[in-house]
Amino acid sequence: MIDMIKEWYSRHFSNPQVVILALLLVLGFSIIIFYGEMLLPLLISIVVAYLLESAVQKLQRIGVSRNPAAYLVFILFLILVVVSLVSLIPLLSEQMAQFFTELPKMISATQRALMRLPESYPGVVSQDQIRELMIAIRAEIGDVGQKVLSFSLTSLQNLITWAVYLLLIIILVFFFLKDKRKIQDWVISYLPKDRALVKEVWIEMDMQIGNYVRGKILEIIVVGVATWVVFALMGMNYAILLGLLVGLSVLVPYVGATVVTIPVALVAFFQWGWSTEFFYLMLGYGIVQALDGNVLVPLLFSEAVNLHPVAIIAAIIVFGGLWGFWGVFFAIPLATLVKAVLNAWPRGGLAGST
Repeated sequence: MIDMIKEWYSRHFSNPQVVILALLLVLGFSIIIFYGEMLLPLLISIVVAYLLESAVQKLQRIGVSRNPAAYLVFILFLILVVVSLVSLIPLLSEQMAQFFTELPKMISATQRALMRLPESYPGVVSQDQIRELMIAIRAEIGDVGQKVLSFSLTSLQNLITWAVYLLLIIILVFFFLKDKRKIQDWVISYLPKDRALVKEVWIEMDMQIGNYVRGKILEIIVVGVATWVVFALMGMNYAILLGLLVGLSVLVPYVGATVVTIPVALVAFFQWGWSTEFFYLMLGYGIVQALDGNVLVPLLFSEAVNLHPVAIIAAIIVFGGLWGFWGVFFAIPLATLVKAVLNAWPRGGLAGST
């Protein structure tokens, strides 16, 4: 047994570059797992700067020097943040408040509709089953309400902290854009000179993560705005809130679209009942989902790594469990990181990869 372990270790870790790569991966994941919450503003600013870097590079390709390009992109980013804070967030807060105000009426309407099922389907559904279901639904909604209330109170108490975090993120984004080369050189100065394997993995991941994150942000915006426009044109309640939920649902492949359809259908049903408006609304929503899956996703992610659905769902479960929202958001890039490391990992004791 010991000889087998020694042989396995010699085959996979005799190459110094493999040891360097393994140590960097362990160090990076350890920092995020144990200090991720503390370093959240720094991590968010890195992600935002990474997104904005493509715009800076496009300006450089048309002849704009680095600093003016960084300043221009940062100013546009700052304007977007201010507009979002001034206009979008108050609207979302207002619609959320209205939704939770109307929620008891929705529950009562659901209960009345469900209580008619035993009359329509005797022997299949009983009133006792309906009562148990409604008790479970009320309990779940009560838990959600408590969490929302707790979150609201915590947000009010920590308003200054969040304001400081936002200011820090904006400042960090500015310096990450302006001094990108200096920061990269400083980080590289602490890495060993013999880092060809690390460089190989990074080059592959830099392209893949960049394409994925930029494409996913654009997909969220396009799907969210398109859904909001469809809902608003039809006069649906909570159009902005539901549009945001539908946009964010694209973060979780195969599952998000299914889950978010439930609140969309419920709100539409409570507003119009079984009417032509309800079916037209669901038809428009279905068209948006179909265009997203069959047109937008292939267009945005044509260069993405082909991962099996089982690998994607497993990555969402693992990384989402570790890091919550950000784990779900970066589940596919992290899965491609694992795949890139496995592809670059030498299969024998000699240097090089297959």
